[in-house]
Amino acid sequence: MTDTLSAQVLTLLNQRGALRPRDLKAFGISPNHLWWLYHLGRIERVARGLYVPILADVTEQHTLVEASLRVPHGVVCLLSALQFHGLTMQNPHAVWLAIEGRTRKPCEPRLPLRLVRFSGEAFSAGVETHVIEGVNVRVYNPAKTVADCFKYRNKLGLDVALETLRDTWRQHRATMDELLHYSRICRVANVMRPYLESLI
Repeated sequence: MTDTLSAQVLTLLNQRGALRPRDLKAFGISPNHLWWLYHLGRIERVARGLYVPILADVTEQHTLVEASLRVPHGVVCLLSALQFHGLTMQNPHAVWLAIEGRTRKPCEPRLPLRLVRFSGEAFSAGVETHVIEGVNVRVYNPAKTVADCFKYRNKLGLDVALETLRDTWRQHRATMDELLHYSRICRVANVMRPYLESLI
């Protein structure tokens, strides 16, 4: 491996925060260069096929970065979105990700994932993109996450949905119009309405 290619890979890694071997193909660089840099002690491997710069600024949301790199079309949702937005004290053991309809379920044995399937507007609406460790991470906004918690109340518990609603409202993280909008998209408007009315 030439010093020029080595420098190019390290520059890409510092710009993006993390790289997978297949990311190098778009730049006409052999994926083997990541393996060589790792064995030379120039970069770190934080998961199978996922490399970061040495002494990278790893945040507490690092697992969200890993999940987004492994499942680039997924969206951080439910308990993981709550944690990201600071709307829960819970620390989920797995990353909750929404995938669309019939998308093939990824197999990531080294990365704990909880996958849920959304379809249509319930998948596409309310997505925000946040840059974490130089990586674009897609996360549902607080109002959409509240509606999702009500939709999955049988799995998460109604108490979680109600606490999320109260905290989101108290912290002014969503307006009533936004909450109503996403409740309709997630088809939980009738369920949420009495709780929304109690906030006014």
